[in-house]
Amino acid sequence: MYDELKNIVLASGPSAFGVCAIEELRPHFDALPMDQTEGLSHAISIGAPVSGAVLKGCIIGPTRHYLHNYRMTNWTLDLTAAKLSMTIQNKGFAALPIPASQIVDWEKQTAHLSHKMVAIRAGMGWIGRNNLLVHPEYGSKIRLATILTDMPLEADRPLEQDCGECRKCVDICPVKAISDSHTDWNKVACLEKLKYFAKVHNVGQYICGLCVKVCQP
Repeated sequence: MYDELKNIVLASGPSAFGVCAIEELRPHFDALPMDQTEGLSHAISIGAPVSGAVLKGCIIGPTRHYLHNYRMTNWTLDLTAAKLSMTIQNKGFAALPIPASQIVDWEKQTAHLSHKMVAIRAGMGWIGRNNLLVHPEYGSKIRLATILTDMPLEADRPLEQDCGECRKCVDICPVKAISDSHTDWNKVACLEKLKYFAKVHNVGQYICGLCVKVCQP
């Protein structure tokens, strides 16, 4: 079943796929009641890259062009997650698709669950200095979605990699919110800059793109 589901994802546009067990993660799903995820044992992580060519236009902050590409990438992931969920349900299992980008608490910047934490456990990448997922091929230029299921699937192994000596995201951050370790990432400074970009750059969404643009393993 693993290969069949992966092929569905790859045929639908997204190009990254991984699976992990979720029992230890369930208590940390911020907006999902425990009884809603009861019995769901695995998570399928899917990822799709945003356009590197579009990101090149983000010189001092986000652009409307990047906003559109960001939204369409999320839409593609959500469509794929819905398709995958229907396939799983048709085989007699439960499937709970989690939107690629649906914030439930804007100040805390939290969603139903952390796609990043699922993706890391599913072998899709590691946490970079910018506190984002770093995929071994796409860097941080990737968006994620998740499907929770009770289908018994083989779990992938987390990657044993890191950013090495790369500090490009540290150098480009306009508010110096990024430092040597992701544990020292200044969330408050980053969020305030995102709010500024949303208003002044007329994008209406908390996006930046600068550290994403330069991230390439």
